Amino acid sequence: MSTVGGAKLGEAGTQVSLKAGAPVLPKDLSARSWIVSDAESGDVLASHNAHWKLPPASTLKMLFADTVLPKFPKTQKHKVELSDLAGIGAGSSMVGVKEDETYTVHDLWLGVFLRSGNDAVHVLSAMNGGVAQTVKDMQAHAEELQALDTNVVSPDGYDANKQVSSAYDLTLFARSGLQKKDFREYCSTATAKFPGETKKVTKGKDKGKKKRDSFEIQNTNRLLTGDVGLDPYKGIAGVKNGSTTNAGTTFTGVAERDGKVLLVTVMNPDSGEQHAVYKETERLLDWGFQASGKVDPVGELVPPKGAATGSGKGAPGAGKGKSDSAKNVAHASEKDSGGGVGVALGVVGGVLVLLAAGWFVISRRLPLPDLVRRKDRH
Repeated sequence: MSTVGGAKLGEAGTQVSLKAGAPVLPKDLSARSWIVSDAESGDVLASHNAHWKLPPASTLKMLFADTVLPKFPKTQKHKVELSDLAGIGAGSSMVGVKEDETYTVHDLWLGVFLRSGNDAVHVLSAMNGGVAQTVKDMQAHAEELQALDTNVVSPDGYDANKQVSSAYDLTLFARSGLQKKDFREYCSTATAKFPGETKKVTKGKDKGKKKRDSFEIQNTNRLLTGDVGLDPYKGIAGVKNGSTTNAGTTFTGVAERDGKVLLVTVMNPDSGEQHAVYKETERLLDWGFQASGKVDPVGELVPPKGAATGSGKGAPGAGKGKSDSAKNVAHASEKDSGGGVGVALGVVGGVLVLLAAGWFVISRRLPLPDLVRRKDRH
């Protein structure tokens, strides 16, 4: 395995360095690979086969979003052509994009993040010059992030020969994506309205006229929305889940507790437990919050190639070595951070990740109350 982020991360099996008083790792973990990291410092608190190359399923959509989100304003509109929907894998998760209907970029990203819609991914890829170009862009961005375990074949994460990533790389994608305001809002949105199909009215005073209703969609991240036998995780603020026949279930989550923000990625648990990928993520998050300050890091999340850190860590602490321009970006982002649809307020524990003035900076500026979902606002 790769040793990006530290030699221990390249070793097989579980890596953890407990200090006195540290809690032991959960015993009931069946995932083939997992990693627990501090989103602010970049410290890896513990890992298991962190660089093992595995099929990522729809967690690869984090890389897709981090690559393509900046390219189109959310208000831009696009009329879907049949060719936009070509090549979608059989049995793919879909949000319900229809040929000859017009959608805003905002609509399409809601479809990507909430319903993991491969149809929305393919339409955005078509807007980006096609699937092949989008795959090329994603691969280049992965390499810029030093996510060297990742080989992109399909932008939606659908099972494809030689398409792989790792728990380490997926965590890098989440951490990079969370720098973007729109990414933060979309990944923390619980419910939203999505445009339906235009139909002729058959009854009433509007008979014969065309009408387009919308329908509600819910996020498939069950630590965000909950499910039968699974409560929402307190402090969760995203990021992305995935599931395919080849990959099994995969998940990357970010959560905050007492000012500490953790990222956990879990790949392919095989315990047979209901909601295993979420429950193992919960156990690792709980452990990480309890173990914070009581373990020696076993590695670090590296910064992008083009980012200076000033400290050798994945990111410097807020307020250390930060330039005036970085501060200005942080303030601007703070003002922009509200709004959205069904958004968890103060996403990511008030830790706003920025690329500013050449620094990979994380700034504690936004308050995070307990997870709040404004489900009544669309």
